[in-house]
Amino acid sequence: MEGAELAGKILSTWLTLVICLILLPSAFGVSLGISEMYMKILVKTLEWATIRIEKGVSKESVLKNSASVGIIQRDESPMEKGLSGLRGRDFELSDVFYFSKKGLEAIVEDEVTQRFSSEELVSWNLLTRTNVNFHYISLRLTMVWVLGVIVRYCVLLPLRVTLAFIGISLLVLGTTLVGQLPDGSLKNWLSELVHLTCCRICVRALSGTIHYHNKQYRPQKGGICVANHTSPIDVLILTTDGCYAMVGQVHGGLMGIIQRAMVKACPHVWFERSEMKDRHLVTKRLKEHIADKKKLPILIFPEGTCINNTSVMMFKKGSFEIGGTIHPVAIKYNPQFGDAFWNSSKYNMVSYLLRMMTSWAIVCDVWYMPPMTREEGEDAVQFANRVKSAIAVQGGLTELPWDGGLKRAKVKDTFKEEQQKNYSKMIVGNGSL
Repeated sequence: MEGAELAGKILSTWLTLVICLILLPSAFGVSLGISEMYMKILVKTLEWATIRIEKGVSKESVLKNSASVGIIQRDESPMEKGLSGLRGRDFELSDVFYFSKKGLEAIVEDEVTQRFSSEELVSWNLLTRTNVNFHYISLRLTMVWVLGVIVRYCVLLPLRVTLAFIGISLLVLGTTLVGQLPDGSLKNWLSELVHLTCCRICVRALSGTIHYHNKQYRPQKGGICVANHTSPIDVLILTTDGCYAMVGQVHGGLMGIIQRAMVKACPHVWFERSEMKDRHLVTKRLKEHIADKKKLPILIFPEGTCINNTSVMMFKKGSFEIGGTIHPVAIKYNPQFGDAFWNSSKYNMVSYLLRMMTSWAIVCDVWYMPPMTREEGEDAVQFANRVKSAIAVQGGLTELPWDGGLKRAKVKDTFKEEQQKNYSKMIVGNGSL
């Protein structure tokens, strides 16, 4: 009996501290300074660890292990320039060396598949899951790492699981109740309040620290917000600062319960798997949504898959055929505190969330950018590329022309044919044919 009473007291004390020190402040969008203090201690600890690593490992070894990219040195010059040193004006058999070189470069280190694995760090962040992990340098550093494991798994993980459970439960319950109200300004206001409050709680469950820039350019109602995609929590990151209408496929399980509850309170656009293949139906529903200037802006990730926080890949043109105003947003995570990238081919959602909740923190920057509209004579592909370039520049990301669908599919024949056509034009232009 005494043991049960003790457990009850511990549980009640735990919940009281969570509610008073974290839950209520996050719900009202204020901070008691606990997160800031935690981040300062964390930064100092990682700086100290970096210094210890540099002292304990030879410079050559550190450089070898901490190179973020670049197994080989590439020649990024266009085909015309690359072939100019190997050939004359006409076709020559030596041209094959250029294409063989490019093929070997792609085999050794292609610039596509490496975007679907976690980016490497310059220095170890005391997490064994990172690509560069110096486990033993000195006894003191090892003791700090062990202490970090205890803190992350025995203190932070239970706290974060508690917050996540409360946040998700309140979201389902709140949106279900708000959904019973008649359509009107009161329902819309309560819906936005529930979404904002619950998303802020869920972000606290990840020890999220978000820096928003250029808030005057926040997406407006009746528009379309497009952003680069690194993680499923991109939605939480953006919804913490403003509400959006989500677009996506209908899921089952817990995600399905959340989706069904959310759509009762807010006009999210969910599609069945069969409908997602019907582009005309999808476009029609999205056009109907943005035609109503009272509805929340649509949030779309045009890449269609998660990229590892280093690059922006091809934007699908469908999002830019709808019309309306595009509000670009660039999201960039700081990998030093935790890897936000979701490698869906390697980790399921539960494993991914466990990794996130046992990281030090999730730190990221969000840049709102001036609205963009389709220019006269510009097609959807050109418009998509212009928006993608703007996001890449603002977020300090590498811009790649490749389709993110290559994560699970083979290269389309059109890409191969394009290279063949470029080479043919060179030959024809030189009068060889």
